[in-house]
Amino acid sequence: MNADELADLRRDYVRAELDEGAAAGEPFAQFGRWFAEAVSAELAEPHAMTLATADAAGAPSARIVLLRGWDEHGFVFFTNYGSRKGRELSARPRAALVFYWAPLERQVRIDGTVERLDAAASDAYFARRPRGHRVSAWASPQSEPIADRAILEQAIAGVEARFAEIDVPRPAFWGGYRVVPDHVEFWQGRPNRVHDRLAYARTPGGWTRTRLAP
Repeated sequence: MNADELADLRRDYVRAELDEGAAAGEPFAQFGRWFAEAVSAELAEPHAMTLATADAAGAPSARIVLLRGWDEHGFVFFTNYGSRKGRELSARPRAALVFYWAPLERQVRIDGTVERLDAAASDAYFARRPRGHRVSAWASPQSEPIADRAILEQAIAGVEARFAEIDVPRPAFWGGYRVVPDHVEFWQGRPNRVHDRLAYARTPGGWTRTRLAP
């Protein structure tokens, strides 16, 4: 696809605006407003977010994960600690998140440090997962090469047999992370690419809010 063909995909953003008078004073309240609107709009998986990490040499990688909780302390997701993202977070405990809600012409960018949830919080979430999801967490050596899908199916059968008579417990290699933000940006698409961007930064005295040029 060439530049002219890509230009044909261009569209203007006209749905809404974001100004300082309407925005919340801190980012968690503002995120709550926008997330509720994304849910009300019945967007497909409004909790899907891009998670970007970097390895020990600084090489970045990104993938989509699902938000599994958030509050004034940060944004939570779960994964295999031995996965690529888990290994990278061990080497560099910082991450960036991006939510993109195209029908609302909005995105949210979050940068911060990353910490593991304690075992009790990970246990509580794991216990709420469907049984099949819990089985697959045990069976999949996430991010590792495998010969074919049959390897996974055999592993799943083995886990099912192992826990046939009992509830499936959380494996020690699987659990939650919290991204503790020090910077959150809210982006609202506007006509002629003159977008609204409000950035919140954490300071010792609380959150500051700044408008950024588009």
